[in-house]
Amino acid sequence: MTEIAEAQAFRPGTGTDLGRALDRACGGRAIPGNRVSHLVDGPLTFEAMLRLIGEARHYVHFENYIIRDDRTGKRFAAELKEAARRGVQVRVLYDALGCRSTSRRFWDDLRRAGIEVHPFNPVNPLHPIASLRRNHRKYVGADGYRAIVGGLCIGDEWSGDPARGRMPWRDTAVEVCGPAARAIDLTFQKLWRKSGGETATVLQASPPAQCGEAVVRVVEGVPGRLKVYRAVELLVASASHRLWITDAYLVAPAPLFAGLLAAARDGVDVRLLLPGRTDIPAVRAFTRVGYRELLEAGVRIWEWRGPMLHAKTAVVDDVWFKVGSSNLNLPSFLSNYELDLLLEDPKLAAEAAFQFRRDLAFATEIVLRPRRVFAPLAERLPPAVVAGGAPPEIPAHRPWARELSQRAVLTLRQVAGGARRSIAGALLFVSAGVGALFLAAPRFMGYLVAFALLWIGVGAARQFAARRHQGDE
Repeated sequence: MTEIAEAQAFRPGTGTDLGRALDRACGGRAIPGNRVSHLVDGPLTFEAMLRLIGEARHYVHFENYIIRDDRTGKRFAAELKEAARRGVQVRVLYDALGCRSTSRRFWDDLRRAGIEVHPFNPVNPLHPIASLRRNHRKYVGADGYRAIVGGLCIGDEWSGDPARGRMPWRDTAVEVCGPAARAIDLTFQKLWRKSGGETATVLQASPPAQCGEAVVRVVEGVPGRLKVYRAVELLVASASHRLWITDAYLVAPAPLFAGLLAAARDGVDVRLLLPGRTDIPAVRAFTRVGYRELLEAGVRIWEWRGPMLHAKTAVVDDVWFKVGSSNLNLPSFLSNYELDLLLEDPKLAAEAAFQFRRDLAFATEIVLRPRRVFAPLAERLPPAVVAGGAPPEIPAHRPWARELSQRAVLTLRQVAGGARRSIAGALLFVSAGVGALFLAAPRFMGYLVAFALLWIGVGAARQFAARRHQGDE
């Protein structure tokens, strides 16, 4: 914790070159005077969310890509309905695709309690392109004074179940108190109107008073605008000594991938913490395609071995911390509505760096090793990308049903891939051997093939004659 104490001595300015570049690139102006709390995993984050809802006086704005009707979802529903009974204006915005498995009864129950509920962009087969635009944001706000933003959806996977030995999915959020909370809430109101809701009428007369020292930039991801992408690219390009990224579905576009390579080659400590397992196996395959080039450039990569890693964060140097709903891939950059915060706060950046190191205890580092083949061949082949060994700590975790299904998919893919490689290898050696025999002894091989074909022909003729004889009888 000494790193956190040392970082408090430095206070960033909002007029730096990087600050101005971020203002222009992503439209997120610096908002000083905020208190920001670092929330790790579902249990801590959900308690903060429920407390925020319970303490609201005027209104609650609640939006998420996934809101399940499981135990966790019902717990939130009960708190939202209690807030409505107190006279608090409650609005719930959910993504129609992300919540496709949530029952209609769940939403109707909220509406009967006096809560305004709207789905975002129901899927329309007649407009397939428009249907790709999803609301991937995760936000809870109260009265324009407090806000919680991060990567957590509302479901049992994020809350965990200690009684059954099930750990929560690894995720991150932050709670913001101060002027930035109102700016965050205004982004909700834009999407609320876009979904057919009426404009929120309850707003405090004056902006919230300053209550801390963190500088917050609100990056409102809009399809096609590339705001989050430009912000991340600037952070990557500006890193001087530290760039630690945690991402659930990393498939970096070529310019961003090149930025990571350039930073590592320039001596920046670039580290990636990525899922060892994922609920979208295809994304995992695409992520691993770039491992070798990243490792050769000096990037260090770890794969998480606990339950699903769902966080989307970045720590840059000793000042910057990025957190929110955006993954480093094209859907987040191009087609989704996202919500991210760029936090300029040495204390918070130090806390995030400390948490990153703690997470590495549950992860395996990926390394390059020479291939175990004949020495002359090993020199010509690129090194193999392998796990460096078991992590220092492996959490005792009983997988959720969704994790079991994704493991089954991965196992089936591995088995199928192994069988495919075995068949391909056998065909390779047989074809090469037969070809070599033809070259070495063409006449002998010609006689052998002619004899084999003649034998097959005679056998076929005998079967034909036998069947014809049976037919005559």
